[in-house]
Amino acid sequence: MKHFLSALFALTLFISCTSSDKNLNTPPKDYSAENDKEIIDYLAKNNLTAQKTASGLYYIITEPGTGKQPTATSSVTVAYKGYLTNKKTFDESVNGATFPLNRVIAGWTEGIPLFKEGGNGVLLIPAHLAYGSDSVSTIPAGSVLIFDVKLISVN
Repeated sequence: MKHFLSALFALTLFISCTSSDKNLNTPPKDYSAENDKEIIDYLAKNNLTAQKTASGLYYIITEPGTGKQPTATSSVTVAYKGYLTNKKTFDESVNGATFPLNRVIAGWTEGIPLFKEGGNGVLLIPAHLAYGSDSVSTIPAGSVLIFDVKLISVN
């Protein structure tokens, strides 16, 4: 009985280790192709025209602004509304939120410097520039994130 319990414990440990090893070695799912199609469909459905960067970020500059232009390491204050392509809002800051651009999702680090102070527009961010294969709060894994943004200030 003692040997049986030892063998059972060793087997359980082996299975749990190999299971977690599989999760660690499994690459995250690449949503690039489906995100690109989702963004193109969203733009067509809403009669919007956007530019696309080499990284896959889509953006629409409604008003470029006239003030200072941030860099990827600037601290900025931005009013925004974040939502999914189904128009479900997941976050909003009407009066503005202040943060360093090197501490946010890659889509914001790349996208906000496209505007000058006073500028506004839309960022359409594929999953690989946002949360990738992870679900975060009410945002499902692999989601395209859309942000209406207004750059209030470069701090």
